[in-house]
Amino acid sequence: MLLALSPAKTLDMEAATPPLPTTLPRFIPDSARLIAILRELAPPRLSSLMGISDRLAVLNAQRYAAWSEHFDAANSRPAILAFAGDVYTGLDAAHLAPADLRWAQDHVVMLSGLYGVLRPLDLMQAYRLEMGTRLDNPAGRDLYAFWGSRIADALREQLGSHRHKVLLNLASEEYFRAVDRSALGLPVIDVVFQEGDGGRWRIVGVHAKRARGLMARWIIQQRADQPEQIQGFDSEGYAWAPQASDATRWVFRRERRSA
Repeated sequence: MLLALSPAKTLDMEAATPPLPTTLPRFIPDSARLIAILRELAPPRLSSLMGISDRLAVLNAQRYAAWSEHFDAANSRPAILAFAGDVYTGLDAAHLAPADLRWAQDHVVMLSGLYGVLRPLDLMQAYRLEMGTRLDNPAGRDLYAFWGSRIADALREQLGSHRHKVLLNLASEEYFRAVDRSALGLPVIDVVFQEGDGGRWRIVGVHAKRARGLMARWIIQQRADQPEQIQGFDSEGYAWAPQASDATRWVFRRERRSA
């Protein structure tokens, strides 16, 4: 079983990194092609394209200018330790044991607008490029066209060595749309997290993001490698709701906690 996460806009490229056996991203030449396109865009154009502030546009123009096809400890860090934000607060990879991170390397992927697919220990240079960005490129008008079926092909290949060939979707809709399900050709389980209030259930974005990270952490620490095992996930009050689930959409719920 393989689980897929979204990346995060917020990055931490400064904190100390424990000694780990790092790897390189799979699609570096493709990332370089996107960087070449992005380098042609001035900060005002980046600001408009990405809906970001002038300050962030300047920062990311600098990141694109500095980006290199050579990855090392000076310009990059393992992806699972580079991403911050709600999902990665829940995951708390900095406090996972090295053995946990090595297990995650084969069971967790992070989808990325720039890198396509990142494994936890793949080195990553700082960037911002959301998958939904409408960036004109030789393949079409957006990143979904650029990546085509290559992300699905990579996931299918990685699942080839797994006993249970199932993809667990813990990514956002924006990012998982980049996975061509027909090209993947393997079962997908979409996981949904809901908050309850007096018998009414709804998805609350900030809580759902954190829950995705919590589930990823639970799976890593439990070494859960078959889908049925995740029905035991119970972090921070969540529980599997079989009455609200079906074969391909698994719902986890928790009641609102009292103040």
